[in-house]
Amino acid sequence: MKKNIAVVMGGYSSEFQISINSGTVVCNALDKNLYNVYPIHILKEGWFYMPDETKRVPVNRHNFSFETHNGTVIPDAVFNAIHGTPGEDGYLQAYWELLKIPHTGCDYYASALSFNKRDCLSVLKNFQINCANSFYINKGDAIDKTEIIKKVGLPCFVKPNRSGSSFGVSKVHTMEEIEEALEKAFTEDPQVIIETALLGDEVQVGVFNNGDEIIALPPTEIVTENEFFDYGAKYLGQSDEITPARISETLTTILQNEAKRIYKLLNMKGITRSDFIIQDGKPYFLEINTNPGLSTESIIPKQVRAAGMTLTEFFGILTENALKK
Repeated sequence: MKKNIAVVMGGYSSEFQISINSGTVVCNALDKNLYNVYPIHILKEGWFYMPDETKRVPVNRHNFSFETHNGTVIPDAVFNAIHGTPGEDGYLQAYWELLKIPHTGCDYYASALSFNKRDCLSVLKNFQINCANSFYINKGDAIDKTEIIKKVGLPCFVKPNRSGSSFGVSKVHTMEEIEEALEKAFTEDPQVIIETALLGDEVQVGVFNNGDEIIALPPTEIVTENEFFDYGAKYLGQSDEITPARISETLTTILQNEAKRIYKLLNMKGITRSDFIIQDGKPYFLEINTNPGLSTESIIPKQVRAAGMTLTEFFGILTENALKK
């Protein structure tokens, strides 16, 4: 008997359209011989089952049910493709766990911890994971630019603490640019993290579990003429994303093992993408994405194909893992 799978997309952040692109790819790729697939849009104006592009059917938030032409459906599992709040920061994970509806990805606490860059880095540094120097500031705090530069140096990155897709991120080269960069970051989040700009190649590694086995995908090397891997580089074709990365087998193994170690330390499930800078032959961890992009322009689908899998096979593994919870 086919299982009912709700593919949840959208969200309340600037990434909502990117998430809808990801969710649409998932809906198209899931095996219709095994699953009844239901696209669900979680938007600020409401939660809706979308049987087509024009029809919106409200979702009952009491039990996450919705009406279809075959009657009322409560999903057997949720495929979570939301980037940002409330699908990547623990809110929806806690909701589904209270309803006892299994979902792809990690639990609510691991989601919340990893989505908060400050908290995630603080935990991982205690396990001797290499990370950039960082400085934290909240909206309304006095800004001591001299103290900031003393801690992180120049150039540095100014980032919203809880955001993705490089929204609100600036690379700062002079002390005078800091205030404008902070204003930009505060439009996304009242908490900001300022980090040393590491010098080296950016490489990203997807990791997922298949049952109890933790598997690292072939790494992707990021090459862009932009200041950094910003929105244009990620989604507008302003970068080359080379998979597998043009690095040695030894360094590939080191990166994959580090990504798997971080996955285990943070108690991850499902698919994640860890981003690193290789500086002087050593990987430095930047951040982990627990709901990485799955659209046609995204890194993970490229790594999946490089590993010899189809998206149908890969999304099937993630869905079956959820159903077994």
